[in-house]
Amino acid sequence: MSSSISKAALIAVSFGMSVTSMATAQNAPLSAQDSDPRVMGWMEGFPPPPDKLITQPDSNFFSFPKLRWSVCHLREFLPTEEVSRGLGAPVPLDYLTPAEFAETAREIDALTFTPIDGDAPMTWEQSLYANYTDGILILHKDRVVYERYFGCLAEDGKHAAMSMTKSVTGLLGEILVAEGVLDDTALVRDIIPEIGDSAFATATVREVMDMTTGVQYSENYSDPNADIWLYSRAASPLPKPEGYEGPDGYWEYLQQVKPEGNHGDQFHYKTINSDMLGWMISRVTGKSVTELASERLWRRMGAEQDAYQTVDGKGVPFAGGGISAGLRDLGRLGLLMLNAGEINGERLFPADVVDNIRAGGDPAKFAGFPTIPNGSYTSQWWVFHNDHGAFAARGVHGQTIYVDPTADMVLVRFASFPQAQNGFIDPTSLPAYQAVAEYLMSR
Repeated sequence: MSSSISKAALIAVSFGMSVTSMATAQNAPLSAQDSDPRVMGWMEGFPPPPDKLITQPDSNFFSFPKLRWSVCHLREFLPTEEVSRGLGAPVPLDYLTPAEFAETAREIDALTFTPIDGDAPMTWEQSLYANYTDGILILHKDRVVYERYFGCLAEDGKHAAMSMTKSVTGLLGEILVAEGVLDDTALVRDIIPEIGDSAFATATVREVMDMTTGVQYSENYSDPNADIWLYSRAASPLPKPEGYEGPDGYWEYLQQVKPEGNHGDQFHYKTINSDMLGWMISRVTGKSVTELASERLWRRMGAEQDAYQTVDGKGVPFAGGGISAGLRDLGRLGLLMLNAGEINGERLFPADVVDNIRAGGDPAKFAGFPTIPNGSYTSQWWVFHNDHGAFAARGVHGQTIYVDPTADMVLVRFASFPQAQNGFIDPTSLPAYQAVAEYLMSR
């Protein structure tokens, strides 16, 4: 990797757009058990031995197997801004009794399912290791019925949410639309005049929220000239190299995006849409997305930990992939989505917000995701259109908030799968989620 791409890789990891696919060896990676950071001994002792250091700025901290430690320690590599939970006491989640919890955990671990296109059954517990799970939380009828931690994560730790950050940004946007603060029929240029001649200028807010914009942006990590690297250089909080003349920061980059295709024609998963949405949210509220997430979500949902979010060199939060948070707090966020904006007896936002997200986008515009054949995408959430009406926040390396309204279930997973594409994880994950949902419905 050239030095310029190596420096770009530093910020790309905060995007939820990992460079692991470039860095992972061609042969089979270590197993989840063998790559456990505690087994590897990363950063243990003080100071750690030289061969156990994970460092920055050489940007190797997100190559496998080091990423299995780094996903719990991003703020040690990158500048961040707090998503404060405030000073009030957290509202504890409701748990099964210890005896019920232990019995339910044993039964869930023993559940079997057949992976997509597979022919051999797998147990739930086997799937956790197959997908390099770092933390898993399952709530059923608003009570925690299953919770386990692995690798770098403990119950008081935080983990990179990757592109699940997009869903927080999308939720904030949908709340503002429901409240009449953000007009989703408006053009981007009507809200952000300084967008200028960027391809975003003539897109509607809704097209940005649903990622149906016609904008040029490639996330092909193997191509050193791909747009992801230009975006990474712009957003890097490190000093720009001598002679650099490109955009400085997320928002400057968005001002020079070129067109590709027509707005509204097709869904294209491009992270720059999330940052465009974050900019519009900030403009209509006068607040950063971190401030808004704190005020509208973390402070009011009874969160037990602050979250944090990476920022560019100008302090703009990365709206497309920068959040790190506690497992239980993302469980609370899932409960808000399951219960249409209510938690702890309080309504945090209108029920229409969740109704609109659950309805999904236009499936005819959604293609190229064979593990989600009937899916759609709206407001930065993935909608499965399956028999259970499930929808999800998703991020690379296996991050998930999976909401199943039919089963009254929320499942949250943090993971550090060696490859960045969720298509490698879905064949064992999605049928496993369904197996748990059916088990919980049968209890």
